[in-house]
Amino acid sequence: MPPLKIMPKKKHLSAGRVPLILFLCQMIGALDVPLDPKLLDDLVQPPTITQQSPKDYIVDPRENIVIQCEAKGKPPPSFSWTRNGTHFDIDKDPLVTMKPGSGTLVINIITEGKAETYEGVYQCTARNERGAAVSNNIVVRPSRSPLWTKERLEPITLRNGQSLVLPCRPPIGLPPAIIFWMDNSFQRLPQSERVSQGLNGDLYFSNVLPEDTREDYICYARFNHTQTIQQKQPISLKVISAKPSKERPPTFLTPEGNESLKEELRGNVLSLECIAEGLPTPIIYWIKEDGTLPVNRTFYRNFKKTLQITQVTEADSGNYQCIAKNPLGAVHHTIAVTVKAAPYWIAAPQNLVLSPGENGTLICRANGNPKPRIAWLTNGVPIEIAPEDPSRKIDGDTIIFSNVQERLSAVYQCNASNEYGYLLANAFVNVLAEPPRILTSANILYQVIANRPAFLDCAFFGSPLPTIEWFKGTKGSALHEDIYVLHDNGTLEIPVAQKDSTGTYTCVARNKLGMAKNEVHLEIKDPTKIIKQPEHAVVQRGSKVSFECKVKHDHTLIPTIVWLKDHGELPNEERFSVDKDHLVVTDVSDDDGGTYTCAANTTLDRVSASAVLRVVAPTPTPAPIYDVPNPPFDLELTNQLDKSVQLTWTPGDDNNSPITKFIIEYEDAMHEAGVWHHQAEVSGTQTTAQLKLSPYVNYSFRVMAENNIGRSVPSEASEQYLTKAAEPDQNPTAVEGLGTEPDNLVITWKPLNGFESNGPGLQYKVSWRQKDGDDEWTSVVVANVSKYIVSGTPTFVPYLIKVQALNDVGFAPEPAVVMGHSGEDLPMVAPGNVRVNVVNSTLAEVHWDPVPLKSVRGHLQGYRIYYWKVQSSSKRNRRHIEKKILTFQGSKTHGMLPGLQPYSHYFLNVRVVNGKGEGPASSDRGFHTPEGVPSAPSSLKIVNPTLDSLTLEWDPPSHPNGVLTEYTLKYQPINSTHELGPLVDLKIPANKTRWTLKNLNFSTRYKFYFYAQTSVGSGSQITEEAITTVDEAGILPPDVGAGKAMASRQVDIATQGWFIGLMCAVALLILILLIVCFVRRNKGGKYPVKEKEDAHADPEIQPMKEDDGTFGEYSDAEDHKPLKKGSRTPSDRTVKKEDSDDSLVDYGEGVNGQFNEDGSFIGQYSGKKEKEPAEGNESSEAPSPVNAMNSFV
Repeated sequence: MPPLKIMPKKKHLSAGRVPLILFLCQMIGALDVPLDPKLLDDLVQPPTITQQSPKDYIVDPRENIVIQCEAKGKPPPSFSWTRNGTHFDIDKDPLVTMKPGSGTLVINIITEGKAETYEGVYQCTARNERGAAVSNNIVVRPSRSPLWTKERLEPITLRNGQSLVLPCRPPIGLPPAIIFWMDNSFQRLPQSERVSQGLNGDLYFSNVLPEDTREDYICYARFNHTQTIQQKQPISLKVISAKPSKERPPTFLTPEGNESLKEELRGNVLSLECIAEGLPTPIIYWIKEDGTLPVNRTFYRNFKKTLQITQVTEADSGNYQCIAKNPLGAVHHTIAVTVKAAPYWIAAPQNLVLSPGENGTLICRANGNPKPRIAWLTNGVPIEIAPEDPSRKIDGDTIIFSNVQERLSAVYQCNASNEYGYLLANAFVNVLAEPPRILTSANILYQVIANRPAFLDCAFFGSPLPTIEWFKGTKGSALHEDIYVLHDNGTLEIPVAQKDSTGTYTCVARNKLGMAKNEVHLEIKDPTKIIKQPEHAVVQRGSKVSFECKVKHDHTLIPTIVWLKDHGELPNEERFSVDKDHLVVTDVSDDDGGTYTCAANTTLDRVSASAVLRVVAPTPTPAPIYDVPNPPFDLELTNQLDKSVQLTWTPGDDNNSPITKFIIEYEDAMHEAGVWHHQAEVSGTQTTAQLKLSPYVNYSFRVMAENNIGRSVPSEASEQYLTKAAEPDQNPTAVEGLGTEPDNLVITWKPLNGFESNGPGLQYKVSWRQKDGDDEWTSVVVANVSKYIVSGTPTFVPYLIKVQALNDVGFAPEPAVVMGHSGEDLPMVAPGNVRVNVVNSTLAEVHWDPVPLKSVRGHLQGYRIYYWKVQSSSKRNRRHIEKKILTFQGSKTHGMLPGLQPYSHYFLNVRVVNGKGEGPASSDRGFHTPEGVPSAPSSLKIVNPTLDSLTLEWDPPSHPNGVLTEYTLKYQPINSTHELGPLVDLKIPANKTRWTLKNLNFSTRYKFYFYAQTSVGSGSQITEEAITTVDEAGILPPDVGAGKAMASRQVDIATQGWFIGLMCAVALLILILLIVCFVRRNKGGKYPVKEKEDAHADPEIQPMKEDDGTFGEYSDAEDHKPLKKGSRTPSDRTVKKEDSDDSLVDYGEGVNGQFNEDGSFIGQYSGKKEKEPAEGNESSEAPSPVNAMNSFV
């Protein structure tokens, strides 16, 4: 019973505003009785039923019948029973007994008698002087698992494609049997959209195929209550694989006709079934004609042939339509569903504890379909024929009590019933007149550390409900320091207790029948503090270290000082000593490093402080050379018992290093010959060891010695010793239960090895049962394997599993129980309420409602979003794009979609994922991404250059990411020093792909910046450079630039008459100059390069190289400086940039200038800032008439 409540909520009282008296009060009402033994010893109370058997009680006829009825009350109640409405005299039936101090009946039918004899309706009554409580009507029926009736089943022969129904017609049992079809090998028959089992157990074939031919179609009925399985006679089916039947539209095998009716009770599972035949196999669809199917409560079973709605309500009533469809047609069937309701509580009556003269009510409200009838009883008797009570008034579902008297205590029963069931509730009205009682012990001493909260208890009871007052001291002085809190149970809380809170506190409880008080005492103690904490230390190995810890505490509290190492106890060694405030460690070793904590504990508080010790190595000294020991010898086995043996040996030489220990190993020649295992270790001073042995092992032993240097080689093996067999002493490990199919459970384990078997004939007892069911354990004994498959399990149900080892001698101890799951199946429900929030042009956030965990039918792994772009909003053309997938782990209900294409139309759906795979997709949800900035134009070309104009051609951006509003063209000239001129900004309409710039400077290079724009902003730019021509003929300056493609369309000057005449004159002039130069050089005395090199070892004088074709001759005596490598122009006569700003030489740097065969100019602009000598015959000055003349002047 819940504790007494005396206040609606806790109240805060300011000590500075109220007097010392702290007053609690509450409106008078129903009173709860505390479960205090001192109070219950002499407090009367009507009976209350605490435990009873279920209304529909199916018992196992092989076991005794136990009908439960437990009740409490004061004085303890007596019990009586009725059977089928009349008194059941248990004293007259020797097989029926009642448990002492209880109303529970035990009917002994194991030794004699039959369960059928005791079928009937039982009701228990618990009675004392204050009233009588009654139990539900308990209908007792024994479970039944009848056999199939004998029948002769003729073989069935059908043509390929015909439909078929194999009847099961199981015997009627109690409770109803679970039906499944298997073959002679106890393997489940495969089912599909074509072949499936109906709710009535029959096996339906929409059309048969030759592979359906078999002689062992067997229907099984499993009666879980008695753990029995009954088998029908096998049915033989032969399908003739001749010409298949003609294709046909669907027709329903079940239900029959176009309409049917279905009635279900509220809260149950509504199961609707439609199974159709046809060729090809029909597909089943479900709709609700006057509404939609509930999203989270609708499930499809049996390949959508069964529609299930869980927790049905009246709102689920209506017409449901199933549609069977194949390529040849469709057929419909309408099922009219009516949902009725057995009574269910809206407000069940609650116990009332009233004091004389008080008022109260009992309310009993229930609903159902049809509306339940409310009937009141008092002490098990209909209230209409019960003794009159002037304080009681009945108003339908409410009983109103006024001015109650103590003699009118009783137990009232409310019965709400309709044709589908009933509800029965007991509620007592206990009229008590009790003076106040304080249940808290007197003179309790509370001790509290200063500045912490203090709680002073005052548990109380009384009828009428007492008021509570608190006083401090004997004179009731006022409180002036802190805020006090009064709790519902009378407890006084001092949130921050101070020294002046010390004193005696008095709790007073009052009602009209009297007064009670109790004194408690409060002491405030000083907190414990560490005033000197231990300090970190670094010491050498072998030295000494000390930690100090001084504690200050309340003088009335005795602290306990405890030292810890790494949060555990100190090592139990003499090197560690604790003396008052110090911990001393001598001969420090590496293992002593760690964290040392000083903890001070009192009965009221605890404080601690820590320090870290780090151990370092001392200065190393050379170690003497030692060796590992020689192996032991003369091994002997004595005292040979079933589970132990004594092994003795003689040690070998220790080789100047004392032996520290001996290691004993064993070999099991029976199970693992040649493999040695660790058995034991003993001190280096021992030469004998008592060894524990396992059963059924053929032992051999060997010994190794170990010193500080290392371990010896093994000794020779001892003689063999075979121990007796025994039952296993351990069970398999790593037991797991995981399904590989929706209807199985694969139980696996790690088998015992031969050594662990303890005897021959190792086997395993595999047991399982559903975790949440009442089934008994199902067990099977298997050979020494590591797996067992349980077939016919429900999908993804938790199972309790255990695997026990046994051999020819007996069983291992009871194994531990582990939990597993049967196989997963694909999720059944799609996520609902999918919402998309577009964050920006490339990012969207998706939300969805989680699916019910029951519909996942497996381990929830996450949710998966499929999304794809189906339309480009800028081009308005639909085209399919490959779907993209994002998976979000766990139970997340939202996720982000990055990398979206701006200004696009997307669709998405969401699916739940378990270990089996994906569930159905949610409805496709479309969304649009807003515009973004475009990409750069796909290309930019400059064509048709003239003296003062350039024409630009371009392709639009490959990704406009919206509606283009315009293009922006910026350009600026580049002068001869490669400096940029003023920037011109020009807007161009979005529908243009060509633009001509006029009024430009002739023979001028321009740099262009070009980009597109949408309403969002500007996209990436593309740049290009080009120059205007020198004149209308299109002769270009040589400095077009190397490495930059000049997109220009040249004028074919080779066909111009003036150009042909000019070139002829130039050729003639060059010929004359060559002749003059030749004569002048002969006069200056030309000599070979080789002779010059022999005469002058000038490092700057280099002969012509074969790989670069440079000249190797020298000028005449007038200029003894050699020609620069690869240059035809003397260095002192070259036309400099500063000599003529307008010289075409300024544009010749890095230009592979030359003419095509048709006379057009070919070249590239390099954009270099400084001039360098051109190399070899590819000099950029050669095509220029000015440069050609300067070379020979």
